[in-house]
Amino acid sequence: MNVAESIHRLSEAEFLQRERRSEIKSEFFAGEVFAMAGGTRTHSLIATNLAGELRNHLKGRPCTTYNADLRVKVEATGLLTYPDVSVVCGPQQFFDAEQDTLMNPTLIAEVLSDSTEAYDRGRKFAHYRLMPSLRHYLLVSQQEPRLELLSRTAGAEWRWREATALEATIDLPALEVTIALAEVFAQVTFSPSSARLHP
Repeated sequence: MNVAESIHRLSEAEFLQRERRSEIKSEFFAGEVFAMAGGTRTHSLIATNLAGELRNHLKGRPCTTYNADLRVKVEATGLLTYPDVSVVCGPQQFFDAEQDTLMNPTLIAEVLSDSTEAYDRGRKFAHYRLMPSLRHYLLVSQQEPRLELLSRTAGAEWRWREATALEATIDLPALEVTIALAEVFAQVTFSPSSARLHP
């Protein structure tokens, strides 16, 4: 008779203690730890451009832009993860006194990778949309100049919009800003063969 191997699951406190000492970032859900892969030059450049563009637009306002070094917790599900970019407007809520785990982002952005795109569009968004503070979820392509924006309406529904082409812009009503794709994709070289259409 085969006996199933028991998997040691960490508590949230154990994970945070370990994560705060680690040089490698990991995602945590339901007691399991998932190492996060490093990004490519293009991924890093796009995320940095986006964070810079948001920060520039939000200067002088009670909003703060963070990069992927700041962890976010989805209280409803217990997911602990590192979005590529997050913005919080108004008072910031952190999990504890360490102030390294944000609880109330207004916007989360993920730069899509082949290995994570399905997760970012599906299960990860299912977690994110349970955050009452979240108003915008922005998906950023690496394959072409393309932004997809999911926005929470006053009726708590999510609406999808997209902007394509470097000449385009997209409005983020909850932040009262408009961002230009030319700025988000500055210095990014797209390969014609890598462009693809999404349904």
